[in-house]
Amino acid sequence: MNPLVPYAHQGFGLDSGTSMSTPVVSGIIALLKSLHPTWSPAAFKSALVTTAWRTSPSGEPIFAEGSNKKLADPFDYGGGLVNPEKAADPGLVYDMGTEDYINYMCAAGYKDSSISSVVGKKTKCPTPPTPKPSILDINLPSITIPNLEKEVTLTRSVTNVGPIKSVYKAVIESPLGITVAVNPTTLVFSSEDKKVLTFTVKVKTSYKVNTGYLFGSLTWTDGVHDVQIPVSVRTKIPIKA
Repeated sequence: MNPLVPYAHQGFGLDSGTSMSTPVVSGIIALLKSLHPTWSPAAFKSALVTTAWRTSPSGEPIFAEGSNKKLADPFDYGGGLVNPEKAADPGLVYDMGTEDYINYMCAAGYKDSSISSVVGKKTKCPTPPTPKPSILDINLPSITIPNLEKEVTLTRSVTNVGPIKSVYKAVIESPLGITVAVNPTTLVFSSEDKKVLTFTVKVKTSYKVNTGYLFGSLTWTDGVHDVQIPVSVRTKIPIKA
């Protein structure tokens, strides 16, 4: 927590960017790890993303940096401005384990030998007739679909890190011209043994032409926790010969 910056010891200096946010976020993660020592790196990331502010703490809109200022979107601010207090008690997390990372590498087209070197054991990606993992199903706390032609269904899982008997309902803010449907729309965590629940998200476009990225969100709420992830969709119609 002692980043080196080229400022003389007079007044103060202001800087931004990844190299400055990294030590700040590292400190927040250290605090969260003291509260939740058994959490995985993915759980910490999820807690930061799903509880972040999408506006300034005072409620003002966030604008992207640059000469032509525009209203910021998830490609500018990621999950948003970190909120350490809420991240300490996120309610749900989008967790990932070794198999999730293996599926990601298989979906991204890595060779079996490369994956085996990374995980430290012999690993083989699925071969036909077993379908290859979809990169859209990687359990990230975000949904990004870069080439939506008609419709696609993807899967996510959430782990309850809050009260044992919790009920969450889905709240969807669909991107303009895009239909987003979640199944089930209610998640019931009924016992200590039922901490992980899976749901599907069907995304359908109404556009018949290519678009830029359009943005929305999916939030699971129990009235106390609002577990929000960004949804980014681009319609891409293939050129027919």
